[in-house]
Amino acid sequence: MTEPFHGAKIAILVGDQIVTILRDDIPTIPWPGHWDLPGGGRETSETPTECALRELHEELGLILDPKHITWLRRYPLPPSSVWFLAAEWPGFDASKVNFGDEGQEWRLATLGWFLNHDRTIPYHKERLLEYLEQRKPDCR
Repeated sequence: MTEPFHGAKIAILVGDQIVTILRDDIPTIPWPGHWDLPGGGRETSETPTECALRELHEELGLILDPKHITWLRRYPLPPSSVWFLAAEWPGFDASKVNFGDEGQEWRLATLGWFLNHDRTIPYHKERLLEYLEQRKPDCR
């Protein structure tokens, strides 16, 4: 059984690019109009991987083989926690994206653009940088 957690986000990396979603610009949601990563709240007894992959499918219509997940880290967020996953997906096919009804648009952006954009959710930048520091050279 997995310990309680709130949700999970997943960074889908395609070489030096990342899949990102522009959040809706609704003032009542967290981080309106900011660049986000696929993911969201946990349902029932999902594992962090199951949560992230379900959200990826709901938001972008993508099915990712869990073998592509190379990073999984828990971050405390009282009273619970959240998970951040990273996946290397060299065979990513943008034509397979079926953008859902959450968010304004999706983009395959360069890592530099995502990390330097002033409207990227700040803690996603921090967590992604943690992953990139230990990323294997053959993934770049």
